[in-house]
Amino acid sequence: MTCPLCVPVAETVLWQDEACRVIAVDDQAFPGFCRVVWSAHVAEMSDLLPAERQHLLDVVLATEKALRSLMQPDKINLASLGNLVPHLHWHVIPRFRDDANFPDPIWAPVRRDGTGRTAPPGELLAQAIESSLRET
Repeated sequence: MTCPLCVPVAETVLWQDEACRVIAVDDQAFPGFCRVVWSAHVAEMSDLLPAERQHLLDVVLATEKALRSLMQPDKINLASLGNLVPHLHWHVIPRFRDDANFPDPIWAPVRRDGTGRTAPPGELLAQAIESSLRET
């Protein structure tokens, strides 16, 4: 079976370097949802060298900071699961008290109709990620 993160189809890449990329997840219920994907096919953080782990975490945190700055969410959820796709990636998800699932995880049953929001424009988010990375 082909790994969907090794051979992506129709991704919206916001930022990337040789080691990883940040992609926008098209989920109307959770605008601003991003995924940080390690380029090489590895399953776990412990598969990376210490410097690689640090770089990946720097990108995850830069994405978090960019989303916090642009969207002012009540909370950011960070998740690295990989049960269905065992390719190292992190979910970076802005959360709002009035979203459909709050305070539960986004994968939990819906509690209510969520308040509609829009994701920041991709170019603006990419610039904010780059700016946050320069600060690290």
